[in-house]
Amino acid sequence: NHLDAESVLWLEQHLAEYKGAILAVTHDRYFLDNVAEWILELDRGRAYPYEGNYSTYLEKKAERLEVQGKKDQKLQKRLKEELAWVRSGAKARQAKNKARLQRYEEMAIEAEKTRKLDFEEIQIPVGPRLGSVVVEVEHLDKGYDGRILIKDLSFTLPRNGIVGVIGPNGVGKTTLFKTIVGLEKPDSGTVRVGETVKLSYVDQTRAGIDPKKTVWQVVSDGLDYIEVGQNEIPSRAYVSAFGFKGPDQQKPAGVLSGGERNRLNLALTLKQGGNLLLLDEPSNDLDVETLGSLENALEKFPGCAVVISHDRWFLDRTCTHILAWEGDSSNEAKWFWFEGNFGAYEENKVERLGAEAARPHRVTHRRLTRD
Repeated sequence: NHLDAESVLWLEQHLAEYKGAILAVTHDRYFLDNVAEWILELDRGRAYPYEGNYSTYLEKKAERLEVQGKKDQKLQKRLKEELAWVRSGAKARQAKNKARLQRYEEMAIEAEKTRKLDFEEIQIPVGPRLGSVVVEVEHLDKGYDGRILIKDLSFTLPRNGIVGVIGPNGVGKTTLFKTIVGLEKPDSGTVRVGETVKLSYVDQTRAGIDPKKTVWQVVSDGLDYIEVGQNEIPSRAYVSAFGFKGPDQQKPAGVLSGGERNRLNLALTLKQGGNLLLLDEPSNDLDVETLGSLENALEKFPGCAVVISHDRWFLDRTCTHILAWEGDSSNEAKWFWFEGNFGAYEENKVERLGAEAARPHRVTHRRLTRD
């Protein structure tokens, strides 16, 4: 779950030539689609075997839930939405993501009309209306700990865009977030944040969370009702939307698994009710059900989101733009801004740089030098 996208692609190619049996525990849906021949789903104490890859699993699970009846209606609806996305072609997927950019006003009006939040699943509360300027980055240079991470980077965040930030670990993705938020200062260049922007961001390190407090206490501060965006809702209902049901809300934060910590981080971030979300690897360690719920929530969110992720399915399904690290031996701090989802970016990368560019490469850094 912590490999970057290029490394997972290499692993898929390696396993395709492997002659033995493979047992993999993963939430990576493209990996399951490209590699798996059987899937064993563990769900609420029961095991369900499915023959086929992830796309086949979606179809067969939808059929199983149909037989079970109405008790899993919301899960059925989400499965149907994901199945529709799987069955659409690459061009249709890209067109859908691009159409989002033109629908900000329409989505904002719809969201304001339906302020009621249904917290059986993840929902992102409506933030203030965004103006024409979200974030403008011009000729940004940024180093950290003696390394040059970002060199001459310029981009403009679109008002209703979902931007995926991709690259190996350690190349400066989180540093970029901290620079946008103002926790780090540019070495040179400018970062302009629009006057109407309300940021929602929680540091990946989750500093400040008391490990002795329960999940519910961390999110609610002990209050029965909390402000989420522009709504006041029962705190336990809000926490349950992130998969913490009943006794799970009483778990101390210090004993949570990686996926549980990520869900807690999401709950804290979305609670802030911003119109610009900065999500630092929200898909890491999340189960497939929570990932699907988050994807649906982002698709309906009237605002801008910037997401650091290695999950190719997530990047393909939600993103309107990709900001990709493309460092090489001549410039290890090079980034590329692209309009389109991850699949379209990968095609463009091969067209620009050749097939060799799609292979994983070792990450190196150039020492900072001063003139």
